[in-house]
Amino acid sequence: MQVVVLSCFLLSLLGGGDAAPAADEVKYLPGLQKQPSFKQYSGYLSVADGKHLHYWFVESQNKPSTDPLVLWLNGGPGCSSLDGFLTEHGPFLIQDDGATLQYNQYSWNTIANMLYLESPAGVGFSYSDDRKYATNDTEVSMNNYLALKEFLRLFPEFSKNDLFLTGESYGGIYIPTLAERVMEDASLNLQGVAVGNGLSSYEMNDNSLVYFAYYHGLLGSRLWTSLQTFCCSGGKCNFYDNPKENCSKSVAEVQHIVYASGLNMYNLYAPCPGGVRQRFSVERGELVIRDLGNSFINHQWTQLRSQKLRGLASSHLSVRLDPPCTNSTPSNLYLNNQFVRTALHISPKALDWVICSSEVNLNYGRLYLDVRKQYLKLLSALKYRVLVYNGDVDMACNFMGDEWFVESLNQKVEVLRRPWLYVAEDGQQIGGFVKEFDNIAFLTVKGSGHMVPTDKPIAAFAMFSRFLKREPY
Repeated sequence: MQVVVLSCFLLSLLGGGDAAPAADEVKYLPGLQKQPSFKQYSGYLSVADGKHLHYWFVESQNKPSTDPLVLWLNGGPGCSSLDGFLTEHGPFLIQDDGATLQYNQYSWNTIANMLYLESPAGVGFSYSDDRKYATNDTEVSMNNYLALKEFLRLFPEFSKNDLFLTGESYGGIYIPTLAERVMEDASLNLQGVAVGNGLSSYEMNDNSLVYFAYYHGLLGSRLWTSLQTFCCSGGKCNFYDNPKENCSKSVAEVQHIVYASGLNMYNLYAPCPGGVRQRFSVERGELVIRDLGNSFINHQWTQLRSQKLRGLASSHLSVRLDPPCTNSTPSNLYLNNQFVRTALHISPKALDWVICSSEVNLNYGRLYLDVRKQYLKLLSALKYRVLVYNGDVDMACNFMGDEWFVESLNQKVEVLRRPWLYVAEDGQQIGGFVKEFDNIAFLTVKGSGHMVPTDKPIAAFAMFSRFLKREPY
């Protein structure tokens, strides 16, 4: 840890994050009929090797001096946390016109100070002086740690507040690997972590997805029989890295149905905005990729994915990475408006904002195939509150895989799996199901897809509030 502390000290001497917080304050935000009563800041946190990570920080609408500080990271890898800000649980939600913001009554900053970080460099408005954006899990966790330290150097008044680390999707890797560093730093008041629809284990995610697809009526008896015949033996199935050719062919059929047939992989029962589109297409001379490549990563036929996509990308001047069945046009229009960029103090060195960076995603080094070690380290401390939650109709990181993962940690059960309730506009409703262990809980959100606060904002807020306040779910 001496090296880390020294690094932070040297960064401060070299002018890392040299702009005072007052210069980062957002005085006027376009698109709002009325400016907020709470303070907000946007600027850059300078970390190692000339990298500058953009942040957008909104103070709590309740008691900012004592309310928790919550870090939020979206996933990808390579996707912007401003998507979480503008479409999930930020104080303002982008409207379809791409110019107007509406207040979100279920914003998480009604009870917490929320820090949205665009990470790694190359994502959103974050950039590197050398314009090189190849990175990996270890480097990202270190730079996220340094960014958090730099934020608290600029905003020391929040250094004593309870700190929670939260994220979504590939945040399932980002958050526990960051927490492993943060828990070793006594100056940081870490209290807990929460991961939504997270990638916790490639193997469990892949294996569970086949069952999820079959029992949701997607596969049919012929394919299911083939999968059972060629991928299973002794009562155990391996759809993850099975070397048998017939198994690989059957799993390839599953992947096509789930990811390439036109289903919304982020919410099985939601339509696909803009209609069904191919995973790869050329539009106006630009290669558009609608595939984040997080599933079935160990199969031979997907090992070639990055190589194939790099080959395709090399023949085009521009490559765009759009998550399938999402509509990022309103956010694109808003964040690339020059008046908005000025209001948010965006550097002229930053690229145009896109929801996900193809360069970061295609050149990203995935070093962790599961994060079991990190969770066990957190749980062994016996003081952190840990929540793993999943929308139960997501297929990108399905609930069953994360439930298997939490079960595999072998923690003592405190509360058996049961429904959890929340108060909606039409009375008390079942939010989903929860199982609680000593210091970790697994929770589902009924009828929600990958982006839980977007699909079920009231239930998501109830869950988030109970998590922060250490209340029973």
